[in-house]
Amino acid sequence: MLFEVWAPGAGAVDVLADGRRYAMEPDPGRAGWWRREAPTADGSRYGFALDGGPVRPDPRSRRQPDGPDGLSAVVDVCRFPWRERPGGWGGRPLPGAVLYELHVGTFTREGTFAAAAARLPHLADLGVTHVELMPVCPFPGTHGWGYDGVAPWAVHEPYGGPHGLVRFVDAAHDLGLGVVLDVVHNHVGPSGNHLPAYGPYFTDTHHTPWGAAVNLDAPGSDEVRAYLTGSALAWLRDYRLDGLRLDAVHALHDTRPKHFLAELSGAVDALAARLGRPLFLVAESDLNDPLTTTPRPAGGLGLHAQWNDDFHHALHTALTGESQGYYADFAADPAHALAKTLRGGFFHDGTRSSFRGRPHGRPLDTRTTPAHRLLGYAQTHDQIGNRARGDRLTARLTPGQLACAATLVLCAPFTPMLFMGEEWGARTPWQFFTDHTDPQLAEAVRTGRRREFAAHGWAADAIPDPQDPATRERSCLDWDEARRAPHAALLAWYRRLIALRRTEPALTDPDWHYEALDVTPHTVHLARGPVHVAVNLSAEAARIPLGPAAAGAELLAAWQPVPPPTPDGTLRLPPHTPAVLRLHHSGDETDP
Repeated sequence: MLFEVWAPGAGAVDVLADGRRYAMEPDPGRAGWWRREAPTADGSRYGFALDGGPVRPDPRSRRQPDGPDGLSAVVDVCRFPWRERPGGWGGRPLPGAVLYELHVGTFTREGTFAAAAARLPHLADLGVTHVELMPVCPFPGTHGWGYDGVAPWAVHEPYGGPHGLVRFVDAAHDLGLGVVLDVVHNHVGPSGNHLPAYGPYFTDTHHTPWGAAVNLDAPGSDEVRAYLTGSALAWLRDYRLDGLRLDAVHALHDTRPKHFLAELSGAVDALAARLGRPLFLVAESDLNDPLTTTPRPAGGLGLHAQWNDDFHHALHTALTGESQGYYADFAADPAHALAKTLRGGFFHDGTRSSFRGRPHGRPLDTRTTPAHRLLGYAQTHDQIGNRARGDRLTARLTPGQLACAATLVLCAPFTPMLFMGEEWGARTPWQFFTDHTDPQLAEAVRTGRRREFAAHGWAADAIPDPQDPATRERSCLDWDEARRAPHAALLAWYRRLIALRRTEPALTDPDWHYEALDVTPHTVHLARGPVHVAVNLSAEAARIPLGPAAAGAELLAAWQPVPPPTPDGTLRLPPHTPAVLRLHHSGDETDP
């Protein structure tokens, strides 16, 4: 096997493979690279020693059997046990998709790929199209969110390692589900990071909340960019994934003429063309910048979609009335905020953000940007887990209010995304938990978390200890809930709404045009094509004027019994009730 490593500052490099040491030679064709053939096989343990120093894991390791600080293991991707299916896997594109975000370590009590795969029939029955896995790269200990990963080419061993991920993806594809992976390019975890020993993977030119920035534009950045791009392509190619979610791309500081994200999106589009199946990139971005998803020929970065926190914040304040922190601007007039995001995606499009103390964002051109390029959601791992106690909307809302939230997410023009357990109104929290093996780091995380929320008036003993195993245990889904009242009714509602997306083309139309859009402090009425969505957010009955044409509308779904519209097209909705109707216009294909 040929071993290669980039170590531009080293004077000598050895590879230790299966207990034997081999001197590596400089690669004459690539500056800073070292290479050496050595007799190994799939599973062989190996590492590199620079200038006689300690043996370290491979920066491009595909497997870390003993954790981030242990030796790497050879993985022969050609021996992955894929099940062959007639015609192969053709992929699932983003337009028309419904994503489902899950964390392998808490989706089940077992916290493994195998246990998660056993629950995939539930997701296929729910009707979602893609599973979005939170990060699966190795991190210290057994349990954690995954954003402290340190080996961006490898798979966390306690989850099941590379072969466990292969079997999970295979099981998902057998059910027609695409698989998206959350990857972290903007930083590496604080424990087990050996990259600085090899080369200038980081730079002090820029800084991030996690310290020195990844080197995308300083000397040596060519190799760092290639390192990250190669990792992304390996996930899509070798693990047959359908897309990647890119964590916090606003922290990818890059002043080079062509931004790293444009290079990455170009490489992914080229790979999709070679493989003959759709691939996509979804950005998490705090910038509200239309260029994120603008095609590269038009001067954009060419990513295929981005999370839309503004829609979440508007919906959250309309449902809960919360106004702290970044909710303040949305809570000033939730109806206006919700209407603005439904019409144009971003609430902050150059407007002043009181949370930031400055104007923020730029307008999205809805004439050229299809609505599916924005992901809409009522809950995510961030919006739940970054709360002091990790409480879900279930802790504050009635089942009817949860049904209202589901209706607005699944019937808005965005690509909808659900967070695991949301579909039945899970009452289990999803809290911040870690499993750092370094005692000092563990204590720093614990005290830092408590200090952060003490500033908001929380007592230290009210904040769950991230290092306590019970914090992770509380965060595991209780699958028995889904069969009990009132959870079963909410699950049936989600299934019904997702099924309507398959049968009503208007609900997946990426055009921003509405036949009607009226948002008040207590009600929402939106019409896309012949489909009208009416939502009563209040605890009192409401009358919503749909227009005279709605007098003979067909009721497609309602959270609880709803009388038909009156002759003048007024719909009377009970408290906390959504309904979806279909108008039969002259010339409608369903008309006789």
